[in-house]
Amino acid sequence: MADEGEGRFGLRGRLEGPVLSLWGKHDGDSEGWLPLWQHLEDSAAVAGLLWDRWLPWSVRRLIGRVLPGGEADGRRLAVWLAAVHDIGKATPAFACQVEGLADRMRAEGLEMRSREAMGPDRALAPHGLAGQLLLGEWLEEACGWDAQECWQFTVVVGGHHGIPPEDAQINALEDRGYLLRTPGRSRAVWQRVQGELLEACADEYRVRGRLGVWRAVRLPQPVQVVLTALVIVADWIASNPDLFPYHPMEEPLLGEARAAAAWRRLDLPGPWRPAEPRGSVQELFESRFALPSGASVRPVQAEAVELARAMRSPGLMVIEAPMGEGKTEAALAVAEIFAARSGAGGVFFALPTMASGNAMFPRLLRWLKRLPSLEGRPHSVLLAHSKAALNDDFTDLMRGAGLVAGVDMDAAGCGKRSSGRREADAGLVAHTWLRGRKKAMLSSFVAGTVDQLLFAGLKSKHLALRHLAVAGKVVVIDEAHAYDTYMNVYLDRVLAWLGAYGVPVVILSATLPAARRRELVEAYAGAGEGVGAGFDVVEAAGDYPLLTAVTAGGRPLVRRPGASGREAAVRMECLEDDLVVLADRLDRELAGGGCALVVRNTVGRVVETARVLRERFGDDVTVAHARFLDVDRAANDKELLRRFGPPSPAVDRPVGRHIVVASQVAEQSLDVDFDLLVTDLCPVDLLLQRMGRLHRHLRGKGQRERPAGLRRPRCLVTGADWSGPVPVPVRGSVAVYQKYPLLRSAAALLPHLEVGDARPVRLPQDISGLVQGAYADTVQVPPGWQEALDGARLQHEAQRARQREKAAVFRLGGIGRPGEPLFGWVAAGTGDTDDTPAGRAQVRDSRESLEVIVVRRRADGGLTTVPWLGQDRRGRRLGGLDLPQDQVPVALAARAAAASALRLPQEFSGEVMDRAIAELEHLVVDAWQAKESSWLAGELILPLDEDCQTRLAGFALRYSTTDGLEVTRA
Repeated sequence: MADEGEGRFGLRGRLEGPVLSLWGKHDGDSEGWLPLWQHLEDSAAVAGLLWDRWLPWSVRRLIGRVLPGGEADGRRLAVWLAAVHDIGKATPAFACQVEGLADRMRAEGLEMRSREAMGPDRALAPHGLAGQLLLGEWLEEACGWDAQECWQFTVVVGGHHGIPPEDAQINALEDRGYLLRTPGRSRAVWQRVQGELLEACADEYRVRGRLGVWRAVRLPQPVQVVLTALVIVADWIASNPDLFPYHPMEEPLLGEARAAAAWRRLDLPGPWRPAEPRGSVQELFESRFALPSGASVRPVQAEAVELARAMRSPGLMVIEAPMGEGKTEAALAVAEIFAARSGAGGVFFALPTMASGNAMFPRLLRWLKRLPSLEGRPHSVLLAHSKAALNDDFTDLMRGAGLVAGVDMDAAGCGKRSSGRREADAGLVAHTWLRGRKKAMLSSFVAGTVDQLLFAGLKSKHLALRHLAVAGKVVVIDEAHAYDTYMNVYLDRVLAWLGAYGVPVVILSATLPAARRRELVEAYAGAGEGVGAGFDVVEAAGDYPLLTAVTAGGRPLVRRPGASGREAAVRMECLEDDLVVLADRLDRELAGGGCALVVRNTVGRVVETARVLRERFGDDVTVAHARFLDVDRAANDKELLRRFGPPSPAVDRPVGRHIVVASQVAEQSLDVDFDLLVTDLCPVDLLLQRMGRLHRHLRGKGQRERPAGLRRPRCLVTGADWSGPVPVPVRGSVAVYQKYPLLRSAAALLPHLEVGDARPVRLPQDISGLVQGAYADTVQVPPGWQEALDGARLQHEAQRARQREKAAVFRLGGIGRPGEPLFGWVAAGTGDTDDTPAGRAQVRDSRESLEVIVVRRRADGGLTTVPWLGQDRRGRRLGGLDLPQDQVPVALAARAAAASALRLPQEFSGEVMDRAIAELEHLVVDAWQAKESSWLAGELILPLDEDCQTRLAGFALRYSTTDGLEVTRA
């Protein structure tokens, strides 16, 4: 709620004389401009509206609880900082940029040299830094503060363009006072107008009486971050001339009327405000998830809800449970309770891949539509990855369908209904955040890749906006076991900041090593070195399923829910790594029909295996891996679900035998069910994930709908030479996973592999023991393995150390002591970061990869979309559409081409990537680089001939809808 009396005079009413000639905004095309006082007033008004109508209560409380006057003080402080954020524009270093407006100021006694005369020194006085110094000087001289009391507040002004200043920058500007005030007789005039603006803001926004008590405040760094982000958002909205018109105005609006009109046009959805759900856990799940008739909530789900209700305050909850136990539903139920109790205004569901994000998004939408707290109120929803605009569920929202309003990441208009179209270059529009990477995560409900969360731990420009985006949400992190050492360096740092913000977090995993569980809990709780027995219980817990909870600064809680009764005894067996042996075995196993899944650790092994198996089984072999066009991979996933999904009338399971040969894409997200599993040796937690696709669902009483010989689940482990005293994993698997984790996995599984039927792997009972056995510091060494394990361990530890060291280069620092300013917070960072291959490579230990759009080149040289594409939702043909090279293709054809993107494999990294890019740039179509070519501008095009082949950078490429991309040396 606005302060009583706020805006009674307006800044204009408190000012007169030369100060009115200061300018703050200018449009070089129209020559429109805004007086500085007007922009400051607009920004303050927007900040107040954001506080009242958009900022989640959890963030308001975070700010308010460190101030003597609570949230009222928090609002006052935010509005005042937004009002003074551009005081640095009241300097000659800034004002000289537009000569006509500078002349107006000179006529009022504000002398300044021209921009050219000021020279390169002007770059030492960016207006954010200049404003930080001017505000600090005013607080010291007019209000009696000392420098250290000032910095924690003034850094918000200094950092409002995305990078808080560093000490060296501050010192350099302090030594060049002529950039802040022109020397000579004009200096006093400059000092007077700067002081008049700051005095007017203090009075207009009612902080003069609060500054005395704020001197004693020590602002925690998380509060400095969210205040900076709030000022950035307010500044960017107030800088949009569509919302706040420049002078001259056709229909001038001033004061509250101007801000109110802008806010109506912006139409920014407010935060989620759920009430804590009452009633039993069964009633909650029936209302939110449409449980089938007669279905009961599983013990893990019930215990998670009860623990969320029982915690002293929302914090971190780690849910470890078998595959298929409903962890996603448990997380969403806990998220609703945590949000109601914490004041969080939304949910971010972070997943390991784009494919898993796409799979999660419709589930998130279905949950949202069942939330009573959303009835009749629009809320912003986002699918957060680089291919979101090609997702039909998301594009439907961008067209405004339903009550849940989508945020168009690339729409050029501010506050206008999205058309679903993209603009070619986000950098062409000043307010990128309204439609691009910087604003999108501010949506209330987000499903996307975990990269978006890890970016919050990467030193980069406008990092404060990423922190504000998560500070007001409940964060759910899925598949936590899927992240390597490099990613975990970022994840642990992000968890530390989330704990400091008080952000509720739910972490999901089917298989989590005990030491890693402890690291996650300690990171969130803010536990330092040597925390002792308080966290020993987290690592010592060997139960499964398992729930672990902690609040920031608190002691952990451990709960041991009962099993759901869904059990399986999987018989394990070693299988020689020979394709003929594999084909013979599958021939015998599938003699009576049945569906087998063969999981390989590399795409090359997938393709070679499928080639050999097709010689025996013909068309009864399907391939699934990541080296397909985006549109083909999505179709492949849909087809897998149609044929191997859970029992339902929509599933058309093969009647005879069928074999799916897949890469790791089969490990996650897809709810598919097979009668037999063959897998390459891999780390044990991932092998258990693969086993989750074996007999996943009940098919008749006692699995009687499965072939007679496949009613007991069996897993054949290959991908290694088992003949010697120590297994030798194949080279491709070692390249992917390293030798040590593979040997530890084999050692943990050895008792089950050696005796087969006599000692099956019992799911879920054996999951925790296998995972802990494969990752514990103490190793159960099989006879004759010691030397091989020792050598592999040394290599593995060296690799992990390299990963940690590499990740630490751009990792955000820890949280400083209260009152310590954010100076240098993102120093030596990466600049702008977004969800591009280069951006993702910064938070994943992977080489930057090359993505191309695949098209067909006809014999006459013309280009078309690839011919096998089907129809869109409106029945329009997508395959074989013309892509004219002398003009921008029609939107239908351009979008179909964009959906045919393909990420080239690692053969095209390093120096080969440079050569490939050089060759592809010769194929750039100039007409497609226009601003109107939103789908194709800036993309690399890879034309295939009519046989679906081409050559690139010394390699021969062949593509098929059955096997995907194959690459061989030319």
